[in-house]
Amino acid sequence: MDKIAIKKIPKKILIIKPSSLGDVVHSLPFLYAVKDAFPEAEIHWVIAKGLEGLLENHPMVKRLWIINKDQWKNLKNIDGTIREVRRLFKYLKDEAYDVVIDLQGLVRSGLLTYATRASVRIGFKEAREGSSLFYTHKVKGGKEIHAVDRYLKIASAIGCEITGVRFPMPLVKESLEVRKLKDDMGNYAVIVPGARWKTKRWPPASFGSLASMLDIKTVIVGSSGDTGIAKGIEFCSGGKALSMAGNTSIKELISIIRNARYVVSNDSGPMHIAAAFGIPVVAIFGPTNPVRTGPYGKNHIIVKSDIQCAPCYKKNCKTIQCMDEISVEKVYTAVKGIVIVQ
Repeated sequence: MDKIAIKKIPKKILIIKPSSLGDVVHSLPFLYAVKDAFPEAEIHWVIAKGLEGLLENHPMVKRLWIINKDQWKNLKNIDGTIREVRRLFKYLKDEAYDVVIDLQGLVRSGLLTYATRASVRIGFKEAREGSSLFYTHKVKGGKEIHAVDRYLKIASAIGCEITGVRFPMPLVKESLEVRKLKDDMGNYAVIVPGARWKTKRWPPASFGSLASMLDIKTVIVGSSGDTGIAKGIEFCSGGKALSMAGNTSIKELISIIRNARYVVSNDSGPMHIAAAFGIPVVAIFGPTNPVRTGPYGKNHIIVKSDIQCAPCYKKNCKTIQCMDEISVEKVYTAVKGIVIVQ
């Protein structure tokens, strides 16, 4: 195991993990381990705009640096982006961090790490896009390992004692809309039909058929981009599913998932929120590897096809056979199994 000697107890620590939703959830046990090891340290976090709701007012995070990384990609706004980045670099340097950890491992996060000029800048040896050039210390994470355990390798390297994996999820006050949903639905399951890659999505008609077979009603969650498929699932469910896709903040999404009886999901961010709360998950996997990004913990069931080319990690595919050939009956059987265990 790599060990990093930190000469003095850090007073100020920066964690760089802007995205995505599931990856930030995976980072929470790392946050817990660092705060447990250095309880007096002030922890700051670089987060992507749109995801700040996951860490706002978190008792372990003193300050959030919110970056609009999607806008940075817009070449039409290049002048404004350059000015914004320069200001951010200056602010990060002025903070005088003792330790900076880049959990993202891309060139953008590597540059942010370097901009701090911290004497201890840590990342993974196998970080992509040359970002490892910006670190003073590197830790071997490995590939065939779950993201949670991979991040905890860095925690161990800086002297954190890993006695267990804890997800310090934020305390979220339920909105009136979520309270009304709970009152109207009673016991409910959550369906997550979206995913960042098209190849990770189980067919909406299959989700709809599944919802019609379940013994409790379901709530469909997702982003505004998922509203079309969510409405299709709602229609195919025969009145047993309600779409909330595109109508919830991250905090409301957390509340809805936290109160679910179980979750049926593609490989997605909300799936990891459910796992962090210990909510049973039936996770449908195709091109990605559940060993790396499956729901963390016990009492979850992975459903996948036996097609030989999976996992291929492809964002585009002509057939998406690995997802299409997973039957509704197979997922329904998994749901019955997980409810019995619960």
